[in-house]
Amino acid sequence: MTRFRKTSGTAGRIVFVGAGPGDPGMLTARASAALAEAGVVLVDPDVSPAVQDAVRDAHPGTELSPVEGDPAEVAKAAVAAAKNGAVVVRLVAGDPYTADSVVKEVLAVGRTSVAFDVVPGVATATAVPAYAGVALGSTAVTADLRSGVDLTALAGAAASAGGTLVLQGTAEELPDAAARLVEGGLSGSTPVVVTTGGSGTAQKSVVAKLAAVAEKTAGLDSFTGPVVATVGTAVDKRARLSWWESRPLFGWRVLVPRTKDQAGEMSERLRAYGAVPVEVPTIAVEPPRSPAQMDRAIKGLVTGRYGWIVFTSVNAVKAVREKFTELGLDARAFAGVKVACVGEQTADAIRAFGIVPELVPSGQQSSEGLLADFPPYDDVFDPIDRVLLPRADIATETLAAGLKERGWEIDDVTAYRTVRAAPPAASVREAIKGGGFDAVCFTSSSTVRNLVGIAGKPHAKTVVAVIGPATAGSATEFGLRVDVQPETAAVGPLVDALAEFAAARRAEEEGEGQ
Repeated sequence: MTRFRKTSGTAGRIVFVGAGPGDPGMLTARASAALAEAGVVLVDPDVSPAVQDAVRDAHPGTELSPVEGDPAEVAKAAVAAAKNGAVVVRLVAGDPYTADSVVKEVLAVGRTSVAFDVVPGVATATAVPAYAGVALGSTAVTADLRSGVDLTALAGAAASAGGTLVLQGTAEELPDAAARLVEGGLSGSTPVVVTTGGSGTAQKSVVAKLAAVAEKTAGLDSFTGPVVATVGTAVDKRARLSWWESRPLFGWRVLVPRTKDQAGEMSERLRAYGAVPVEVPTIAVEPPRSPAQMDRAIKGLVTGRYGWIVFTSVNAVKAVREKFTELGLDARAFAGVKVACVGEQTADAIRAFGIVPELVPSGQQSSEGLLADFPPYDDVFDPIDRVLLPRADIATETLAAGLKERGWEIDDVTAYRTVRAAPPAASVREAIKGGGFDAVCFTSSSTVRNLVGIAGKPHAKTVVAVIGPATAGSATEFGLRVDVQPETAAVGPLVDALAEFAAARRAEEEGEGQ
C-alpha cells in the first residue's frame, strides 16, 4: 500500500504539473517549486525517464508512483492522497490542458472539496517539431491519435488550408493514421518528419512522404512508443532551420570515465552539444587510511608552518575543505599562506572556498607548467621555506622533485586515496571494446589506467579526448591514439575541443560527399 508524506501545517492539495516534452531542462521554475513541495508524485507513462530521474535526483525523499488508465480512477487516487494531507503532484507529459484525459482528471477533482492548481508546461506538440527543425507558424493544427480524432475531416481541412498538422501518438498507430489522412484528401507526396525521443539527446527524426508512412516503407521500424509526426510543406525548410540535430556532437555516444560525483559537469556540457553521455565510474575517492598526517598538515597550516600550499586537483581541494569542516576551520586559516593551483579547474574550486590563488600556470596546465612558473626559494623574500603538497596516494613525484630542486622543503601529504571501481556491466564493456562509443573523455591518468583495467581498451575507431599532457602520456602508454587535447586543462575546454573536432570531421566528410 502506498503511504503519503504529509506536509506539516499545509492542507493537502493537487497540483497538475506539465513536464514538458522530455528534456528536464525545460521544466519551468513553477514546476520545480511544486515538485519540491510534493509528498507524492503521480507520473504519466509518457513522462520521459530523464525527467523522472531529474526529479528523483533533486528530491530524493519524494515518492514517484506511475499511474495510467481511467481518468476518474487516477483522480480518485490523487484526491485520497490529498485528503490524507499530502501535496500531490500529478506530473504529465507536455502541458496538462492539452491532454484530454488530464482535463477529465481536473474536472473530476473539481467536483470534490480538494483544492487544485495547474502549472502549465511546454506543449509536446509545439516543442518537438521545433527540436526537429520545423517552424509551425500560426496556422498549425495539433491532434492526439489516442483521443479518437477524426483524421479524415482533419485532412480535408488541412488540404484546403495548406496548413501543418502535428500528430501525437505511438509509432504503431502512425501507418493507419497516415493512410486515413491520404484518404481524407492529403496528397501522398506531402512531406512528414517523424520524431521519437523529442528534445532529448537520444532524439531521432526521419523525413519521408505521407504515402511511405502509410505503406510502412518510411524506415520507421526501429521507432517504438510515443512519437510526434509533423505533416506539411513546413517540413521542407527543416534543413535550414535545424538547430538541435545539427549540433556538433548530436547523437554521439560519449564515454565519461570519472568518479561518480564528478561526472555531472562533463555530462551536462556534452548534452548541450547534443551528445549522449554514458557515465562509467572508474575510480572512487576515499579518505587516507590514517587521518594523522592530514591533521598535522592542517595544524601546521594554521600555525604558520608553510609559505605555500599547492593544489594539484579538485579532489585535493575537496579533501582539505572537508578536513577544515571537521576541525571547525574556515578560509581564514589560509592567512599568510600563498596558494598555487595546477590548472583553472582546480583554481575555480579554491575560489569557491573564498580564496584567490597567487599562482596558476600561464602556459601548460600541468605539474610541468606549474614548475615553469613557480619561483625558486629566496631566503630574503621568503621567510618560510616549506610547501604543503596535499594530493592523491598515487601521485607522481615530478612536482615534489621539481619544488625541491628550486630550494623548497616539501611536506608531501596523502590527502585522499583513489581506489579502482568495480567493472561496469557486460554490455558497457562490450561497447567499449567493440566500438559502441563514438568518443571517450579522459580527465586524468588514473581514469585511463582504471578504465583499461576494469573494462579494456576503447576500440580504435573511438575518438580519444584527454584533458592534458600527463593524461595524454598515459593514454599513449596504453596504445591509444590521442585525437583531442585542449589548450586549457579543464572539463569545459575538453568538451569544447571535442565538439570542434566533431564539427571539423563532419565538414570534411560533407566535402567528400559522405
